[in-house]
Amino acid sequence: MPDPWTLRYRGFDPAEEGLREALCAVGNGYVVSRGAAPEAFADGVHYPGTYLAGCYDRAESTVAGRVVTNEDLVNCPNWLPLTFRPVGGDWFAGPPAEQTVELDLRRGLLTRTALVVDGQGRRTRLVQRRLASQARPHLLALESTFTPENWTGALEVRSALDGAVANTGVARYRGLAEQHLVTAGQGVDGDGLLWLEAAAAGSPLRIALCARTRARRATVTAECRDGWTAHLLTVRARLGRPVTVEKTVALHTSRDRAIETPLHACRLLAAEAGGFDDLLAEHTVRWAELWRRCRIEADFDGTGPLHLNLFHLLQTYSEHSIDLDVGVPARGLHGEAYRGHVFWDELFVLRLLNLRLPELARAVLRYRHRRLDAARQEARRIGLRGAMYPWQSASDGREESQQLHLNPLSGRWLPDHSHLQRHVGSAVAYNVWQYYQATGDRDFLASAGAETLLEIARFWSSAAVYDQGRGRWSIRGVLGPDEYHDAYPGADRPGLDDNAYTNVLASWVLARAQDALDVLPGYRREELLERLSLDALELDRWQEVGRHLHVPFHEGVLSQFDGYQRLAELDWAAYRRRYPDLRRLDRVLEAEGDTVNRYKASKQADTLMLWYLFSAREVRDLLRHLGYPAGHELLRRTTDYYLRRTVHGSTLSSVVHAWVLTRSDRRASWRYFRDTLAADLRDSQRGTTAEGVHLGAMAGAVDLLQRCYTGLEVREDALWLDPHLPSALGRLDLDLRYRGHWGLTIAVDRRSVTVSLREDRQEPVLIRLRGTQTTVRPGETRRFHL
Repeated sequence: MPDPWTLRYRGFDPAEEGLREALCAVGNGYVVSRGAAPEAFADGVHYPGTYLAGCYDRAESTVAGRVVTNEDLVNCPNWLPLTFRPVGGDWFAGPPAEQTVELDLRRGLLTRTALVVDGQGRRTRLVQRRLASQARPHLLALESTFTPENWTGALEVRSALDGAVANTGVARYRGLAEQHLVTAGQGVDGDGLLWLEAAAAGSPLRIALCARTRARRATVTAECRDGWTAHLLTVRARLGRPVTVEKTVALHTSRDRAIETPLHACRLLAAEAGGFDDLLAEHTVRWAELWRRCRIEADFDGTGPLHLNLFHLLQTYSEHSIDLDVGVPARGLHGEAYRGHVFWDELFVLRLLNLRLPELARAVLRYRHRRLDAARQEARRIGLRGAMYPWQSASDGREESQQLHLNPLSGRWLPDHSHLQRHVGSAVAYNVWQYYQATGDRDFLASAGAETLLEIARFWSSAAVYDQGRGRWSIRGVLGPDEYHDAYPGADRPGLDDNAYTNVLASWVLARAQDALDVLPGYRREELLERLSLDALELDRWQEVGRHLHVPFHEGVLSQFDGYQRLAELDWAAYRRRYPDLRRLDRVLEAEGDTVNRYKASKQADTLMLWYLFSAREVRDLLRHLGYPAGHELLRRTTDYYLRRTVHGSTLSSVVHAWVLTRSDRRASWRYFRDTLAADLRDSQRGTTAEGVHLGAMAGAVDLLQRCYTGLEVREDALWLDPHLPSALGRLDLDLRYRGHWGLTIAVDRRSVTVSLREDRQEPVLIRLRGTQTTVRPGETRRFHL
């Protein structure tokens, strides 16, 4: 990206089209539409998907002789179809003779410039601009300008709404149920608006679209068939004179508030919407506001991918998401990978949003709180108390993890045990507490956050069993973040015992639950204790379990789980010679009739996640709280040990390794940072970005600049700073929001840190930097020498 605010592609490459469509998507937090060409359809090269936040449908499939149920993010009716022809020619179906596609990140505007040559040699210059309005989230718009270069005559333009869509965007899901929508009606109303309404097959969801297509001095007719409706515009075109056609589409669903019906709301909105330039002007103002709030300036040559990552985060979750009751899908709203489900990736996203757009972080936590009862039911289902949040979540909070997964290398469907990643609940609790630390929002803590945290703590206390031999508590039958290891070699049941990350974080949750109670007003604390039937005896148990959970060690490092040291070492040299890419080592070994469960080999960072969430000092304190001596060398030893045994099969792994290496090997940290910053731009996972961006890694890469290299932490009612800039990074300058301050600026270079506060009526900010402590008041600037 030589221009740090423009993503540009020239020409047409069928092998890259899926990647380009995902990265050139436009959206606004309510809807995201992939950057497919308007004339394209799903043909194995193109995939014009459009996704509405929170719109799922459930369907059954038969796989390997078993009936499985999946809930999928629905591929919505296609609003985009538009093609043209000089009269007497063929409808343009692509690709053009020449093409340049540019995504303007500042304005959220996708522009395509192309040359189309038909079978009779007629040349037409085509310029198309597209947006999903940040000012009016239910509107999408496409402007197409046609300029004849060597002909004069009638030009026909066909603009359609297509309801004959399916979920076919992920090859390995084919064979599963893919038809989620049925057309409930289509047509042209009295005002000339196209309309189409679709209903989900397995849920009450209804989606309506209305389109207005117009051009000066055009004659307009309509075409309709089942699941499809179109305008046919005919206009006189002259050599060298541009003809502009504007298509404006309104979308509504039955999930929307303050509407009579989705179709009625669409008709009203499409009829009164302004022209393309008017929509672009108000849309540009909203993007300017977002970029001001997310300002981060860094003097290195990767600011293009930095802006791209922020752009896609803000398209997936925005102010328009707040009232929708939606979570943060791990793959954005850019494709159908992971079926659009919500995982723990919000752990990486909210750390960024807490200090930029805390109202968005709060909305995500509200989404989790509204599903607290579902998490309680999941805990009761396995005979435990408290709240057990699911590894994968969608519409209503039940467990949506797949039961089987396909290994494309062997062609076998295998049992999927990823639902045993119980640590997702700790991630929710961590997000609650970090949000509170960043905002001081005691109202949220009192109304929702504390209850969520307490029920997660109750789950961990209930899940712990006492081991008489060790004199400690154990948490058994779980999976850690690694995901490769889901059972002991030869075991007849899935799950592992005493995953270090899971246990240490459970101990932290049990301690923070008490802190949350202490923060609450007395009357609210008593209300919660009564509501949850939480007495002193149970709170004492939480302290007992939280101080005596078993954490395994071997060879002077934290063990990933109990018994890890008994696993065999993989012949790494031999496998690297045979397989150039080992990121999916589990698939390689399974295809060979082996299992990764036998080896000391990890998909992604697991134990090291502790040092991602907490400073080295905090990790030492957590381990000492549990009764384990932890020296300063533990981080280095543990990092070196697992780094040699990790294949980085997840984009999140590079985020974590960049973070933990910043204190011991800044050059290596910077390499991992650059890898994760451009992971989707380069499609480092080899084909997966076309199925949806990796939102957690995108946010995590930005957060490495925001918090890791500045050493920024939010705890104990203070901002802590401890900068460690890599040699390739000379300066960082960021605007943040912290505890009501909208104008907190932090500038870091090799010699100093400068903290500034704009004038307002908020309280002063306590700053702690390498053993010093000072207060910065509104209107003040403080400079600290390093």
